[in-house]
Amino acid sequence: MGHIVHVERVSIRDLHLKTGELVRRAALGEGVVITDRGRPLASIIPVRPDDLSTPFADRRTLPEFDALPVTGGDATEHVSEDRERA
Repeated sequence: MGHIVHVERVSIRDLHLKTGELVRRAALGEGVVITDRGRPLASIIPVRPDDLSTPFADRRTLPEFDALPVTGGDATEHVSEDRERA
């Protein structure tokens, strides 16, 4: 689902002078586009709760993967061995 965000354009100079204010406004839902001589360079946008989540935190490996033998050493050696067998 998209978010509609009011976007203000400010120059790099204004960003330098008003950084705290612009960041606080972004946190309240306003987007800010930073420009250099009128050319857009970067943006400050509000952080959404989804941006802070860790989607893979609850993932577990398959039992088949856990059952594989642990190999030590440099993976390059194992890849080379597999290539030689092919």
